[in-house]
Formats: sequence, C-alpha cells, structure tokens
Amino acid sequence: QVQLGESGGGLVQAGGSLRLSCAASGPPLSKYDASWFRQAPGKEREFVVGITWSGGITDYADSVKGRFTISRDNAKNTVYLSMNSLKPEDTAVYYCAAGRRGNWRTSAGWRYWGQGTQVSVSS
Repeated sequence: QVQLGESGGGLVQAGGSLRLSCAASGPPLSKYDASWFRQAPGKEREFVVGITWSGGITDYADSVKGRFTISRDNAKNTVYLSMNSLKPEDTAVYYCAAGRRGNWRTSAGWRYWGQGTQVSVSS
C-alpha cells in the first residue's frame, strides 16, 4: 500500500508562488497515476490536476490552468505541484492522491491519499 505525505504549504500573498511536494513510500510511485485535489472550508474536495504514471498526460481543472504545473520524479518517488499567480480563492488544504481506480476527476477515483497541506493566500 502506498503511503503519501505532502509538504510545502504555507501562507503567501496574492500573486505569489508555492511548490508542493508529495513523497511516497511503499510500492514505487512510478506504478501509479497521481493527482492533486484541494478542499476549502465548507466546500467539497475538488480536483486540481492529474498526471499519468509516465508523466505523459496531464489534465488540469480550468480554475488552475496556466497557473499550476504538475510534475513527477519517479526516481525520487515524488510528485510536485508548482503554483504561480496564486489567488485568495486558491486557499485550501491540498491533498495528493495515487492509484487511480476510476474517473480521476473525482475523489472516489483514487485509492491512496495523503494527509494534506494547508495553502493560504492573502489578498
């Protein structure tokens, strides 16, 4: 079973940047598709971006397209989320997920989850 741990969250001003990391332990992350989701207070968890095991295909939510970039380093068992031009509405707990089992734009489509890292963007 894959265990995931996110890091890199924090407080940043609008227009700033952050880079989140999701480190995996257990089976090699290179076997799995991966994704990032986020959940703002009082809202449902929402899809941010997905990436195939090889990194060859990515899929971004419209709200982050052009600002966020997902990447992965399978040798380091890590998936990254680079976030630029951050907005207050990007404030949320960000979760990484791996092991796709269905529609990768839904929470139910993933087997393994991290505990999340808080991203707060001030105006």
